[in-house]
Amino acid sequence: MSVASAMDTALDRTVVLGYGNVGLWARRRLPTWPADPPRMDGKVVLVTGAASGIGLAAAAGFARLGASVRVLARDRLRAEQAVRLTRERAGPGTPAALPVACDLTSRAELRSFVEAFLSGEPRLDVLVNNAGVMPDERSFGADGVELDFATHVLAPWMLIRGLAPLLARSAPARVINVTSGGQYDQHIPTGDLQSLHGRYGPKKVYARTKREEMVITEQWARRLAGQGIHVHAMHPGWADTKGVRQWMPLFRAVTRPIIRTPEEGADTVVWLGAAPEALHSTGLLWHDRRPRPTTYALGAGPDGDAARQELWDHLADLASASDRDRPAP
Repeated sequence: MSVASAMDTALDRTVVLGYGNVGLWARRRLPTWPADPPRMDGKVVLVTGAASGIGLAAAAGFARLGASVRVLARDRLRAEQAVRLTRERAGPGTPAALPVACDLTSRAELRSFVEAFLSGEPRLDVLVNNAGVMPDERSFGADGVELDFATHVLAPWMLIRGLAPLLARSAPARVINVTSGGQYDQHIPTGDLQSLHGRYGPKKVYARTKREEMVITEQWARRLAGQGIHVHAMHPGWADTKGVRQWMPLFRAVTRPIIRTPEEGADTVVWLGAAPEALHSTGLLWHDRRPRPTTYALGAGPDGDAARQELWDHLADLASASDRDRPAP
């Protein structure tokens, strides 16, 4: 291992330095830091959770590279506001940034959104599943699925499944799932995949669903490899987003000296969406432009095959129930 790689790995393992802005500052000065991403002229990118934080920063970053960005928020008003902010942050000459709306906790809306997107868009080069929630108490989405699970696991699963034909037509294409370093401490909760039983803890359930999102990243990567669709996950480190300010004020206060800006948190999202390195592999977890382990010996460790299959089957059942509810033509 080179000295630069050893330093990068040391930053990663210390967590505090690696996940904060110190880690990004240091890595950018290493000789192994990858080149900035190339232009994306003519490419189409869809970013969920793009109304603020990392999603908004990513949308602006893609637009700055010349991509045409579809900015998704839960309603039309928020999506239109996000488009205005995307254009302002990307600067003059920004290509089209268009608003799209969908309540990602509603399987019916997800299905309708996918159908409209497939019929209205000629291509999709990058899908970024970024939307996130962390409710203070156990909550449920529009059709009764636990809110964290619906937002972080089921919605990305259904979007990947539904938009795969368009991604394949645009191949080589990319899917980027935004997860969290908190997933290292969690397993798939077998027998209780939506964490409906036992005491509710916002951070614990959030991290559990982010672990599940990492697992579906690996599952979809295997299934879509033959179609030229590269599926990756990334975690942004500690970024100063609206969600952190709203749901984790104490954490933000403690980490304020080293917390990253949303743009710093979104750096690897944009890089993965454009850089050729992302097309050399699939199913990896990235942080600061480099693949990272998906589990650590001091963390929760890997999930077994039975747990992974249980998660996939549950998601397929939920999605199939939505298909069965489709009104007759």
